[in-house]
Amino acid sequence: MTGFRSGRLAAVRAKIAAIEAGGRGDSESLALGDPRVDRCLPGGRGLPLNRWHELGGEGLEAESAAAPAAFAALLARPLLARGRAVWIVRRDDLHVPGLLGLGLPGAPIEVWTPDEAQALAAAEDALSTRGVAAVFVEAEAVDLVAGRRLQLACEKGRATGFLIRRRPFGGKARALTGSAAATRWTVAPAPSQPPPGRLGLGAPRFRAALERSRGGRPGAWLFESPDAYLETEIQDGTHPLRLVAELGDRQLAPAQPAAREDDGADAASGSVRRRA
Repeated sequence: MTGFRSGRLAAVRAKIAAIEAGGRGDSESLALGDPRVDRCLPGGRGLPLNRWHELGGEGLEAESAAAPAAFAALLARPLLARGRAVWIVRRDDLHVPGLLGLGLPGAPIEVWTPDEAQALAAAEDALSTRGVAAVFVEAEAVDLVAGRRLQLACEKGRATGFLIRRRPFGGKARALTGSAAATRWTVAPAPSQPPPGRLGLGAPRFRAALERSRGGRPGAWLFESPDAYLETEIQDGTHPLRLVAELGDRQLAPAQPAAREDDGADAASGSVRRRA
């Protein structure tokens, strides 16, 4: 293929990716700072803004949504220099000091609603309001009609939405259906790693799987936030989430041949000789 034809093909692919991402080729995005993640997101440049994104967990996380909520707050933290954050809940258990410990510049505006329909309606109003940069809404599921309404509100107010899948009072889970979300994530907590030579807890870690990405592709990674819960002032610049290790697309190690009994005996005798 000639250079001219390959250039034309690359341009067509870029236009298709922009259309699938639901915006123009120059639509704004938030880079996470690692190409292994950014290239999987719509458009290949990072998290698309003025869209809404869906995050959830499994097991107990489906009811508490602690890890998805913390991950969503860290994803959106750089946006909060532009405006306020609104957090819409159905159960009054939002732990604001924990959010501030993640580095949010201020407490979000908290809205309590008695049911999911009103929560989504409040999210629409918040997303349409000038001066709001990010809206977090806790809901179990969003159908195509409600999802489209959320997207129109994002475009109107130039805000970014984060829908946190949650069943705050338990009950049977509803099946996930198609939605207008730009991305869909499944997030789980991961064991932290203390600094070298120290005991205790390290930076919070998350196992995040990008299950759906309009105009992108799926992926799975291990993230941590090294500056979360620090007493020092958090500096602006890089994104607060850092990639620790990539979980997806890893080949299995080749199977090792079974050791013979005489090999095991030789290895054991050699070990005894070394210890002696």
